[in-house]
Amino acid sequence: MPTPELLAPAGTLDHLRTAFAYGADAVYAGQPRYSLRVRNNSFKDVTALAEGIAEAHRQNKAFYLVSNIAPHNDKVRSYLRDLAPILELKPDALIMSDPGLIMLVRETWPDQPIHLSVQANAVNWATVEFWRRQGISRVILSRELALSEIRDIREHVPEMELEVFVHGALCMAYSGRCLLSGYMNHRDANQGACTNACRWNYRPVAHQHDHTGDLIASSCGTGTNTEEPKEILLEEPNRPGSFIPAYEDEHGTYIMNSRDLRAVQHVAELCRVGVHSLKIEGRTKSTYYVARTTQVYRQAIDDAMAGRKFDMGLMDQLEALSNRGYTEGFLRRHLPQEYQSYEQGSSFLGTQQVVGSVVDRSDRWLTIDVKNRFAPGDQLELLTTSGNLRFIAERIESADGRPMGLAPGSGYVVRIPRPDQTPGDLSHSFLTRVDHP
Repeated sequence: MPTPELLAPAGTLDHLRTAFAYGADAVYAGQPRYSLRVRNNSFKDVTALAEGIAEAHRQNKAFYLVSNIAPHNDKVRSYLRDLAPILELKPDALIMSDPGLIMLVRETWPDQPIHLSVQANAVNWATVEFWRRQGISRVILSRELALSEIRDIREHVPEMELEVFVHGALCMAYSGRCLLSGYMNHRDANQGACTNACRWNYRPVAHQHDHTGDLIASSCGTGTNTEEPKEILLEEPNRPGSFIPAYEDEHGTYIMNSRDLRAVQHVAELCRVGVHSLKIEGRTKSTYYVARTTQVYRQAIDDAMAGRKFDMGLMDQLEALSNRGYTEGFLRRHLPQEYQSYEQGSSFLGTQQVVGSVVDRSDRWLTIDVKNRFAPGDQLELLTTSGNLRFIAERIESADGRPMGLAPGSGYVVRIPRPDQTPGDLSHSFLTRVDHP
């Protein structure tokens, strides 16, 4: 079976370089105007994209340009004009969802490879075959599919490349087609401005009905009424005075917070099925997130291709990341016993917290750009492209050699003794504090 591509997110050039350093075969990034990531996206102009595409090609890696919005007329008008100078840079493919934009690109640049975005919601083999006949070279399948359905699509349309998400945030909507942010905050998820309103912390507010029957806040404090189905008036703590009605019945509420997808335990099966690309979500996440997830999924792919047994420790390594609890999504409906404990009790802060990045080294010292507090005696882990090393730093000094009782947090640069067995290459290295060994 061919080795699948490992595809990582790149919100910035630093994310791109980190992904490649930890083993990604390709990255995806997009212009804020035409992709679903407006915030934390440094690829705002042709110059930044040119540097990213050139960097990828220097390393014999792939760079995919995301153009997957649901465009209104104004963006259709400007799309080809804005795309033309970028295509001169030769990105390896466009990731697109809108049939109209796909038609325009196919007419203007018939040889340009196009991958169908997950936003297009391909969930069956007939849809995949349809897009194959339109000249699409790869389909990114919806997250709502089971392993058996992916296998069935592979068998029905063997000519089509398939891509599957294996890690990252999930939406309470069909593969991201959500209206909640646009309805509540006037920031449209399908235009790249999602506020993740489904994940906010809400509190119930005492309420009553107005003359039209709508719910309004009352003055008697926090609480709910006792009618069935249950009615709740919610207030988001960061937006006091802004109330949102929600209705709860036997199926739950209409505002939900999904767990994060983690499918590392299914990498071997996805390889056997013949999936061409395994994709990590998270263009707005940190470089540490990119490093950790890419490292873990790189090992999972390499182990699967070498016929090695799945390393359950990889699931623990992903627990080091901040997460909303993990799920394997729709890949299986019933979990076997050995995975039950991984579905309960996840720390939302993760078992580790990144406390800094290595910015310099000598034979005796590591210089750390501090991100979060850590102190002498803390158990630390050094995450590097050559492997990870756990140790305890018994001493912390300022950059000029003065002893420090702790590294207070962001804005400080400190040094710690270089532990034995430290790898030689410490570029793109991170230091974490192990809170739950």
